[in-house]
Amino acid sequence: MVESSEGKAERVVRRGRPAGDRAAKRAELLKAAASVIAEEGYAGASLRKVAQRAGCTTGAVTYYFANKEELVTALAESRFDAYETLLEAGRAKADIRATFEAWLELITGDPEFLPVMFQLLAHARHEPAFAALIERRYAHYREVNTDIIARGQEQGLIRDDIPADLLSDQLSAMADGWMMMYPFEPDRFTPERLRVLIDAAVTLISPPAGR
Repeated sequence: MVESSEGKAERVVRRGRPAGDRAAKRAELLKAAASVIAEEGYAGASLRKVAQRAGCTTGAVTYYFANKEELVTALAESRFDAYETLLEAGRAKADIRATFEAWLELITGDPEFLPVMFQLLAHARHEPAFAALIERRYAHYREVNTDIIARGQEQGLIRDDIPADLLSDQLSAMADGWMMMYPFEPDRFTPERLRVLIDAAVTLISPPAGR
């Protein structure tokens, strides 16, 4: 029996397909990419180095990500997915304190998280398509944060003399400032002082005394 050309092509594709769970392998490659970017910066993170860090071939990387831009875009999306997961938990309870604590645990619990985010943001300055992705995801982050604050205002937990969207911008700017300085001044952001900073932020947005 003569095998058709379509059958041969399908057999070749299947032979080249990496074994294992696709989602797990993508996550493994994103972790390797984050490690390389954290150590060598965006410019130094080639697909070959990512493959070496993941213990696979460059071909295995390009099976899941066509090129470096696609890999980095997926990495940025995964970072914002982590933000959104903790925000959704905070939205269910309208709890700004819990949201802040979860956010700080996220950025301080992984030593590679902030270095990678800094590299991605710096890269976005020179890549319009990537900058649009960052802008879109960050806008959604502020939108959900605004919703959390608005719910807190309705429950009397947060001051309502300032619009929720302005409070969201102020808290985001505060958090961004902490995030920017944490890698350079780790002694300034000890666990004890972070708790004090969170207390201060909650006090700033709490209803004025007597109301």
